[in-house]
Amino acid sequence: MKTSSGKKIGSVVIVIFVACLIVVAIYFSFGPGKQVELDSGHRLVMGTFARAVVIAKDSDAAGKCIESAFTQINKVDDLMSDYKSDSEISSVNRDGFEKAVPLSQSTYEVLQRSIEFSKRTDGAFDITVGPLVELFRKAKKKQILPNQDEITDAKSKVGFEKLKLDDQNKTVQFTVEGMQLDLGGIAKGYAVDKAVETMQTHGAIGGMVDLGGDIRCFGAPLKGRDHWVIGLQNPNMVKDSAGSEVLLKLKITNGAIATSGDYQQFILIEGKRRSHIMDRKTGTSTEGLSSVTIIADNATDADALATAVSVMGYENGLELIETIPRTEAILITSEPEFKLIKTSGAEKYIKKD
Repeated sequence: MKTSSGKKIGSVVIVIFVACLIVVAIYFSFGPGKQVELDSGHRLVMGTFARAVVIAKDSDAAGKCIESAFTQINKVDDLMSDYKSDSEISSVNRDGFEKAVPLSQSTYEVLQRSIEFSKRTDGAFDITVGPLVELFRKAKKKQILPNQDEITDAKSKVGFEKLKLDDQNKTVQFTVEGMQLDLGGIAKGYAVDKAVETMQTHGAIGGMVDLGGDIRCFGAPLKGRDHWVIGLQNPNMVKDSAGSEVLLKLKITNGAIATSGDYQQFILIEGKRRSHIMDRKTGTSTEGLSSVTIIADNATDADALATAVSVMGYENGLELIETIPRTEAILITSEPEFKLIKTSGAEKYIKKD
């Protein structure tokens, strides 16, 4: 469903750039201590690669933490993927105009959070961009850009204001025929948060979950270390899975990072790379930012805000992030400049070699 930069560091790699889907490299150093550390390795889920690392009191507890994390990620995928015909989101997209569709607590919670982000970002984040996403998916297959009439028609079916949520019955209904939901800008972050939550419930002392560049860390990697170190990919150096370079490294103890970028996930139409993120106002893909990294308390917020800032652009995006407590942004503009811009509080997360 949706998804920053790499230099060699004298530590052990946690996350490797695999295919072109993993956009963040994570590193940790071993230290003394009696806890057990378990690394899941890469697993393919939600259309990307995922990895979990856990620190627990023993190997049995660590194993349960890892498996519970992936169980939660798969549950979110089963509920919210628009690629699965039996998911709740697919049911909404099929029947949402004809009737109110009942949802699970998890899916309804994501819709509620999505509406909150839509209001806060003046529609820059909007899960109803499904008609535009589908239009450009077809354009990619045909290798012909949509014409203005097609874009205008798709835009008429987009708008979070056109969603009708019933909090008492936990149902959702479309008020315009042809609407479609796309949770690609928030579902991965939510899945990461649920995975971390269940790891902690199963006794994790510390850990990290990376789902295609949506990352959340808690506790310390091992005794003697007080933070995890995350490398942001340099979009100017990305040529293939092995041709990347770390632009900078971030220190995270208890928090989350999400990165959106047009240099890894993109739509190639008529020989031009276009962002996979849709702007509901223009009816086409976003431009101007090659990479958007958000640091926040949780991965749901980071994921949604990374999408929103990609749409808003760096000036409006930075202005928004500066108003949100405990949230920072690191942005890289599109070529040819590849200029790095960050919020006022982001510097404290940057690790100095």
